[in-house]
Amino acid sequence: MGATVRVVIVEDNQTFRETLELLLPLHAGIEVVASAEGGTDAIEACARLAPDVALVDYRMPGMNGAETTAAVRAASPHTRVVCLTASVTSEDVALVIEAGAVAWVTKDRSLDEIVTAIRDAAGAG
Repeated sequence: MGATVRVVIVEDNQTFRETLELLLPLHAGIEVVASAEGGTDAIEACARLAPDVALVDYRMPGMNGAETTAAVRAASPHTRVVCLTASVTSEDVALVIEAGAVAWVTKDRSLDEIVTAIRDAAGAG
């Protein structure tokens, strides 16, 4: 594996967020550099840390995933966004991609699939 992929997790569900914080770094080449409960904290963390990837929940109170994606990309242009959601509609996908996300993955996918999406995003454009 090449360079370490630096990740910010953006997830309002504390249990799921903490689980990702614990499990993602068990995969070689993945480093969680910060986690945020919502969009505002994510923007600040990405502006400060310039992670390779932001793993952004779509359904959050306040800013949704599309709004957060656009703001993260403005604050940290090289950061790639992977949208993470429990359920997704084609309209949601279109909004997130239009906002600048490079991929989306549902929360019911295996951890290996989430890690693959993160690694693929880090290698994207």
